[in-house]
Amino acid sequence: MNKGPVIIKLGGEVVQGPHMAAIAADVAEMRAEGTPVVLVHGGGPQATDLQKRLGQTPKIVGGRRITDQDTLEVMKMTVAGKVNVDLCAALVAAGTKPVGLHGASACTVLATKRPAKVVVGGGPDPIDFGFVGDVIGVNDALIALLTADGYVPVLACLGSDAKGNLFNINADAVANQVAIRLDARALVLVTDVPGVLRDVSDPSSRIGKMTLEDGKRAIEEGVVTKGMIPKLEESFAAIAEGVRAVHIVGRLSRGDLARAVEEPGSVGTVLVA
Repeated sequence: MNKGPVIIKLGGEVVQGPHMAAIAADVAEMRAEGTPVVLVHGGGPQATDLQKRLGQTPKIVGGRRITDQDTLEVMKMTVAGKVNVDLCAALVAAGTKPVGLHGASACTVLATKRPAKVVVGGGPDPIDFGFVGDVIGVNDALIALLTADGYVPVLACLGSDAKGNLFNINADAVANQVAIRLDARALVLVTDVPGVLRDVSDPSSRIGKMTLEDGKRAIEEGVVTKGMIPKLEESFAAIAEGVRAVHIVGRLSRGDLARAVEEPGSVGTVLVA
């Protein structure tokens, strides 16, 4: 059996939501049983809220945030600040040992600026997303050092290059690259919906298992929209690079995280090649 870590990605809406205590308890139990766990998190809702309070207008294209200099400052304040601290606090309350990190923490997430590109939902022209990065490296030695000593790395979705330039990165993309480079035994994306749904207004329309072809068809037919589009695209790209399966789960009760890993498709949606 693969002995690599379990990578768990949490959206910002999850960190501030009602299921965080159950998730933290599951992480603490997995860690107590000897399973290395690495958390990666976003902070989209918190960033949007702060942008509006500061008089900024968030610009989202194809489910992705355009990041100018002012937006990057907001991402540092929310993602590497408030969200990371709140998540670590929830894990401490559950009895585990989190260590908050971001891209500039010894280049834990090494990144380069994303070139302008055409994206689904963004029209025919290439979009320049500004200070948005692509992951080109992960400080796996630092992560391994922490997990070997019983700590839970909690990684904010900011990247850095070797010169200290910072980039906002889609948290799913960070989690995917961490999973690839650490040879993870499982990658779990925790959202505020219970998986990929045929009807977004009906939780019972959950799709238990989805292949690459199923995913492409769901996007083309408009079954999958908004932020779920980049989530699926990034996930299938990770699978193409060697991740065995990606689990999209949400609205979790106690024990659901472990069940998603042990019984693929029983909770949320499992994505496979």
